[in-house]
Amino acid sequence: MPVPRRRALACTAALAAVLANAVPALATALPAPSNAPLIATSPVLANAQDGLRHGTSTNWSGYIATSTNGTKFTSVTSHWTQPAVTCTDQDTYSSFWVGLDGAVSKTVEQTGSSADCSSGQPVYYSWYEMYPAYPVNFYNTVAPGDQFTASVTTNGKGSFTLKLSDTTQHWTHTVNKTLLNAELSSAEVIAEAPSTTSGPLPLSNFGTVDFSSATANGQPIGAFNPENVTMARQGRTLAATSPLSAGNAFSVTWKSSN
Repeated sequence: MPVPRRRALACTAALAAVLANAVPALATALPAPSNAPLIATSPVLANAQDGLRHGTSTNWSGYIATSTNGTKFTSVTSHWTQPAVTCTDQDTYSSFWVGLDGAVSKTVEQTGSSADCSSGQPVYYSWYEMYPAYPVNFYNTVAPGDQFTASVTTNGKGSFTLKLSDTTQHWTHTVNKTLLNAELSSAEVIAEAPSTTSGPLPLSNFGTVDFSSATANGQPIGAFNPENVTMARQGRTLAATSPLSAGNAFSVTWKSSN
């Protein structure tokens, strides 16, 4: 099968398609995923009955905060519980992460965990990425039920700190990187299906993943009137995002692999 890369898809109408080269495989059970800027599949629906802005993406589900007044996003954080995947004989893929940029820009600075199925077996791992650079996998143990805390912060002048902690397995990675052309135009907390250059791959059946303490710029992400993103392809919902609770907690529920 093709080498997968993660391809972030946004739900803002102004986005254009951005395709990147496939990422070489790393020394893991599966080829390395990669995240890239977003692509809209439908306009945002404002003033919905639940008061949220809604959009649809072919492989994102979660919340995206963007600015209409020039606000720069310099931090994003969240907690989540690593879900268990239910595997069949189909190879499937999923990841859960926080990040800056990517919704209306061509860079993405992000870190998170993944839950894939390879030859009927679950594969769990974690990573960070400063797209367009290749992703880097962490080789620490990741297991279903692990409690993750993640953050991406920047000084606004090109210096980034990406921090991922598995508080269940008692490990933390803090990565310092430089990216001078980051626009800092969005903040995201996302469940994702990866893609190849040919398009999105099947989404792993992860059941439900719960995100909490989701913040942007130190405030609950709900303070920025974020977009509630549903993952859907060809009219079929793959993953659905719940309303926000207390402005900073929500869940994403798997519906279909493809």
